[in-house]
Amino acid sequence: MVLPEGTVRKNFKKYEEVVVPYAQPAPQQQGERLVPITDFDPFAQLAFQGYKSLNRIQSRLFEAAYRSNENLLICAPTGAGKTNIAVMTMLHEIGQHFRGGKLLRDEFKIVYVAPMKALASEMTENFSRRLSALGLICRELTGDMQLTKKELAETQVIITTPEKWDVITRKSGDVALTSQVKLLIIDEVHLLHEDRGPVIEVLIARTLRQVESSQNMIRIVGLSATLPNYHDVSVFLRVNPKAGLFYFDNSYRPVPLTQQFIGAKERNAGKLKQDMNEICFDKVLESIKAGNQVMVFVHSRNDTYKTSMALMEMARDANVLSLFAPDESSSNSAKQAAKDVSRSRNRELRELFQFGFGMHNAGMLRPDRSLTERLFSEGHIKVLCCTATLAWGVNLPAHTVVIKGTQIYDAKQGSFVELGMLDVMQIFGRAGRPQFDTSGEGIIITSHEQLPRYLALLNQQLPIESQFIAALADHLNAEIVLGTVSNVQEAVTWLSYTYLFIRMIRNPLVYGMTQADKDMDPLLDNRRRQLVTAAGRTLDACKMVRFDERSGNFNATDLGRVASHYYIRHETIMQFNELLKNHMAEGDILNMVSQATEFENIQLREEEMVELDKLKAKVCPIPVKMGSENKNGKVNVLFQAYLSQAFIEGFALVSDSAYVAQNMGRILRGLFDIALKKGMASMAERLLTMCKMTERRLWEFRHPLRQFPNIQPATLANLDEKRMAPHQLSDL
Repeated sequence: MVLPEGTVRKNFKKYEEVVVPYAQPAPQQQGERLVPITDFDPFAQLAFQGYKSLNRIQSRLFEAAYRSNENLLICAPTGAGKTNIAVMTMLHEIGQHFRGGKLLRDEFKIVYVAPMKALASEMTENFSRRLSALGLICRELTGDMQLTKKELAETQVIITTPEKWDVITRKSGDVALTSQVKLLIIDEVHLLHEDRGPVIEVLIARTLRQVESSQNMIRIVGLSATLPNYHDVSVFLRVNPKAGLFYFDNSYRPVPLTQQFIGAKERNAGKLKQDMNEICFDKVLESIKAGNQVMVFVHSRNDTYKTSMALMEMARDANVLSLFAPDESSSNSAKQAAKDVSRSRNRELRELFQFGFGMHNAGMLRPDRSLTERLFSEGHIKVLCCTATLAWGVNLPAHTVVIKGTQIYDAKQGSFVELGMLDVMQIFGRAGRPQFDTSGEGIIITSHEQLPRYLALLNQQLPIESQFIAALADHLNAEIVLGTVSNVQEAVTWLSYTYLFIRMIRNPLVYGMTQADKDMDPLLDNRRRQLVTAAGRTLDACKMVRFDERSGNFNATDLGRVASHYYIRHETIMQFNELLKNHMAEGDILNMVSQATEFENIQLREEEMVELDKLKAKVCPIPVKMGSENKNGKVNVLFQAYLSQAFIEGFALVSDSAYVAQNMGRILRGLFDIALKKGMASMAERLLTMCKMTERRLWEFRHPLRQFPNIQPATLANLDEKRMAPHQLSDL
């Protein structure tokens, strides 16, 4: 393996260390200049208030992004200012709709697809602030933020997630909305490699086919981290390689990054964990002594607190705890910070803060996460232990970033797997952000066996592959319901618009073919036909599609339509086909829905057992068939606790409860539709009641006035006891 020049290898008793120096900044090219903001049209300058000029990467893209209508793929290191490139493409689109000096806002819509809800809300805030001077309305459209038809109609810039935009575009009733879209910006395109990649593939394929069938131009802009096989992604996005493809390597990083790879030699798992903590502490202490802040990334919610405590104990033993403590200044900012922390319900957060440590994970409440982010950015927290969600979501910088351990639990495989390349790149992207630092440091601590793998990944990079085959059946069903695919031949054509097709041609071995298969069938017509036929059989077995293999025709069924509209997976529909009966009690319905594959990622954590048992005993009026000690039982208990408006202590449980409630509402509405279509009258009525209960977060036997938040608990208890209906109350 060839490593960059200047790489240093050091061998210690407990570990081996490889230090890769940062890439020298790319030299200025002849005629290269930073584009001043005055080069923009007057209306566009309003979006760049406070800027004097663009940076190097943005200046290189000025002509392509702002002056042309080309599809674009921009691969650049994290922190290179890709958001401003997105804003330039928006401004170009806005400029097309001025007539006689007046902006016709009803003519166009711009869709920005962000990978996470946290990022979507951050971007909504950013774009709203910058485009408000032009009178444009930017709104977030995610699982958390629903929009009415009227709100959607008056919004020009929609910031959404891949799944939400997939739901909208797969409904034929929303054609009016999708036909107005003139610009589609997809952030973090490199997520094609992850489990959610198929959704991005399907969105882009649908958009490309819409352009061809309607002959209305939709510009596609992809923003991505540095990719090894960016040419493949550019072919997928229909980007002209000469005019629309821009690749910037690490020499264009706004802040140079030194990388350290550490392989711990210990074989015993328990001892290895201890060694990793000690190595991590040494590196953290080194950085703190140099006056820097540190982020330590771990791979479970529980570990954020455990690692913080371990580092704190080691600092105490080494008598250096005072170095970590927040600055004891009498400044208003420090006083306010201490006050805000004292108000938090999170005991662990309060305990860590007084010593200058913090924790951040998706199981914490939103206000606590936001508070931690603010305290870290203001410098009150010196060491923040967090999970990878922070790297993907919020733009929070630190001089030094440490990844402690590389084993993460994969719920689907039920075992530990190695941390993916893209996660490492994203986390390292948080080291040394442009507006704050002149250099950054990324440290990864792994086992000695895995050291060569991470060196290869980060310096030569493996190509990103498609994950589309695993999700083919559900997405094929959506296209059949939408009416864009009606037979095998059309489905084979549809597959040619996906990233899967491009990678199958480039690398057939990964997708179960030999080179000989590829030579005999250069366009992989037979392989695509096999994939489509297998997916068609699966859907037929689930009764979601009627598939006639002789003629190759697909016909959508009511079940298929429900699955597509409510985003329900075919495995769940298969379960419902077996379990759904004409007469079922609420307990049986809850037991059935709790087994849906949508909940397969819910994990059982040992420390939650006591609270789950307590909730089951106190707030679950319906018996939990499976008990709270398995996944399905946990889902059932959390849903009943949600309806009972119970107070949940564990922060990870609060997060799981929100996930369960959100999915439960959708699945129950889908089931209600299925019961209606099957003519199950009493079952439909029962399911409708359960949908209302979920919507209003209230059991049907509770008094309806409980929906109002300001009524005193004693009054509500009396109302429940007297069982007085609202019309009787009005007579009093």
